[in-house]
Amino acid sequence: MIKHIFTNSFGILISRILGFLRDLLTASILGANIYSDIFFVAFKLPNLFRRIFAEGAFTQVFIPSYSRSKQKIQFSTIIFLQFLAFILLLSIFVTIFASLITKVIAVGFDSATIELASPLVAICFYYLPLVFIVTFLAALLQYKHHFATTAFSTSLLNISMITALLISSNLEKYEIVYYLTWGVIIGGILQVIAHLIAIKRLRIRFFTTYLRKSRNNIKRSNFYKQFYPAVFGSSSAHLAAFLDTWLASFLVSGTISYLYYANRVFQLPLALFAIATSVALFPTIAKAIKNNDEQKALNYLRKAFYILFSLLFLASFIGIVFNEFIVELLFQRGAFTQIDTQNTAIILTMYLIGLLPFGIAKIFSLWLYAKELQLKAAKITAISLGWNIVFSLILIIPYEAVGLAFASTLSGFIVLHLTLKEFGYNKFLQLLK
Repeated sequence: MIKHIFTNSFGILISRILGFLRDLLTASILGANIYSDIFFVAFKLPNLFRRIFAEGAFTQVFIPSYSRSKQKIQFSTIIFLQFLAFILLLSIFVTIFASLITKVIAVGFDSATIELASPLVAICFYYLPLVFIVTFLAALLQYKHHFATTAFSTSLLNISMITALLISSNLEKYEIVYYLTWGVIIGGILQVIAHLIAIKRLRIRFFTTYLRKSRNNIKRSNFYKQFYPAVFGSSSAHLAAFLDTWLASFLVSGTISYLYYANRVFQLPLALFAIATSVALFPTIAKAIKNNDEQKALNYLRKAFYILFSLLFLASFIGIVFNEFIVELLFQRGAFTQIDTQNTAIILTMYLIGLLPFGIAKIFSLWLYAKELQLKAAKITAISLGWNIVFSLILIIPYEAVGLAFASTLSGFIVLHLTLKEFGYNKFLQLLK
């Protein structure tokens, strides 16, 4: 398990370093203004789906169902075709109604800004089918305990976007955003290619034209019954960030960018430690519970908890103490000013207060998914999201973007409380001993 956590963490670290280089260039070339806001809005929806798919929901349901299936190739084929068909139809729908979708994502934008943003929203959304293919192939690789390709392949997206920024840096700002949007699509294609190469090397068969009885096989596996709650249940932090963007569109220009840059820094330790740990831990816990060896699963969970708590506490402390220095080091150059740094730094502090609860809740939610309690996990997310909306509406008027970030953090504490309550506080205390 430790080896797999290290592989995931190192791959995520490399990807996030490149991601910060990408953000550094974006901040330097575009700054924090209407053009950066347009891109972040266009990228927000497919990126939200990417995080929900890639960081848990699909894998947490697919792996247990796939492992129980007696017709694995047929099972994987029908799941792949059904999902891909739906996502392609959804992408076409977004293309046709791009202006309407943009209004929904950024209600506060005026008509001129929506006209600029909607073509980019339509293009960016085609990253979603590519994300699904990557996630599907990654789940098959994880089942075979191969984590490296998925961990490192996100770097290809960042390299593609960095290349797009460098090529277009001397153009008009809207054209730069246009290039950046196509960089997202090319990066997705490169990720698919990398996973296909890994699948071929490991000789994993996942597609067949022989689909007799496969639909009944899927029904018996309760795949979709578990999947829909899992999508919602694994997305609390991401839905909170999406809500921040939606409400921030009513505030002054640049606010969306401040929230984006602060959330990017917040997501680094969350991904590097919490998500890397949960990805490596889940197959082990799921198999132990499937084999009725609950004590083994608890032992792994206990080890993961102590490692993760230490790392997240240290990351939170460093990030809060050196918030302005971190933002200045990463982003303050070119069009990104000292005022932008100060505004982003205080928002970062509000996010980092919630790093521990979000991270710890992430690994304990694995217990619920392994027990196939996806519906309960979804209810936890629904409750926390409801409170997030209440907190956001209360705090946005006096504190604006800072209030939105702190509202997300408060919802993180609610997620942790409800997750541990479902896991069992008595069991949690015994685990700590």
